Amino acid sequence: MKQFLLYLLLAPAIALAADDTKPAAPDTAPAPPAQGDKPKPKADPEKAFKKLDSNADGSVSLDEFKAGPPGKKDPAKAEEIFKKRDKDSDGKLTLEEFKTGGGRPGKPGKKEDK
Repeated sequence: MKQFLLYLLLAPAIALAADDTKPAAPDTAPAPPAQGDKPKPKADPEKAFKKLDSNADGSVSLDEFKAGPPGKKDPAKAEEIFKKRDKDSDGKLTLEEFKTGGGRPGKPGKKEDK
């Protein structure tokens, strides 16, 4: 009889303990970014153009373009991108030609890579 009463008292406690061992349902909301993980800002083509225009003449030559990040990564690819953007084939990029290339030069998915 004591065992039966003990069982009646312990059965609900055992059932509750079994429920606590189930894994929690996954959260559907994405975790907030960590403090050091800030989303990358969009590239400003005018700022990038000014950085590449090392002699400040208002245009970017092939040599200036190849001295920038695209040329440091792959000079041949940078020259290909430069020639595609240089619509009037004068050997230099104006701000408008630079902007029409779409985003940062040499990045996948941009107009010059398609």
